[in-house]
Amino acid sequence: MPANADADPSIEIRRATHDDYEAVADFTSDIWPERGGDYIPRIYHDWLEDASGRGKKTFLAEVDGEAAGIVQGVMLSPDEAWFQGMRVAADYRRQGVSRRLNEATFEWGREQGATVGRVMVFSWNAVSLGAARASGYEPVTEFRFAHPEPDPDATGPYRVSSDPTAAWRYWTHSDAREHLDGLGLAPEESWAVRELTRDDFERLADETAVFAVESDGGLAGVGYRTRTVERTADETDSDETETWAEYGLGAWDGVDAARSLFAAVARDAATLEADETRIAIPETARFVTDAAATGADLSEEPDFVLGIDLTGDR
Repeated sequence: MPANADADPSIEIRRATHDDYEAVADFTSDIWPERGGDYIPRIYHDWLEDASGRGKKTFLAEVDGEAAGIVQGVMLSPDEAWFQGMRVAADYRRQGVSRRLNEATFEWGREQGATVGRVMVFSWNAVSLGAARASGYEPVTEFRFAHPEPDPDATGPYRVSSDPTAAWRYWTHSDAREHLDGLGLAPEESWAVRELTRDDFERLADETAVFAVESDGGLAGVGYRTRTVERTADETDSDETETWAEYGLGAWDGVDAARSLFAAVARDAATLEADETRIAIPETARFVTDAAATGADLSEEPDFVLGIDLTGDR
């Protein structure tokens, strides 16, 4: 029996198009006004997949011809699917729309060869967390962003190299890898995580930056840069932007190693002429308080990652 056989037949799922912009912008316009509003209307046309649709598909739910919800699926690796941007119009919540959208993305992910699907949900978003659990997702991990200030003269007590082999070796034996379930921010997709591989560290060392902290006692930390992004400057009414340098992982042994890693990140960000940084760190008491002890700013809340096994119903 198809997975959606018992769903409301008035809910239709199809590929979202550029022509759907006005409808999507309309039903997302009242989402999170206290947090600056939803980002999807600002990025919609760039966010949609190209005509080939390879590795990405955006789904639109319609109820009686009215746009009722949206979600996007992205393949981050041959068997890892990422689902993002789930939104349901206020008039159609609690009517099975999110369930139908999830079913469509799960089926699509399986067709692409995915064995696992994951989502990221802000920790404050209780409604989305509950909906994800109701759809079959299980909790995987949580992380938080630290924000070392770009500084060309930043220093730390330990040496930091760009050796990808050393970085990978530390990662494979670290508590951070266990806590994060092997995940780091994906170089291919903003605000997404996937499993890190040795090849990733080799490639990132050539294309962006990799950091391996080396203390007198051996390897003591790891990090890598994913991208730089332009963001609208906070607390302004203009189109002024800031350059952010994003780092997909920060892990270390002790405060001195954290200081050394953050100093390397600060120097790297300064060479990029970045205004701000963000580095994903494990959400544990040790990592968060270590980061605080370095003097770096921290985001107010963590982000949760949830996952679902897609190997069934093939």
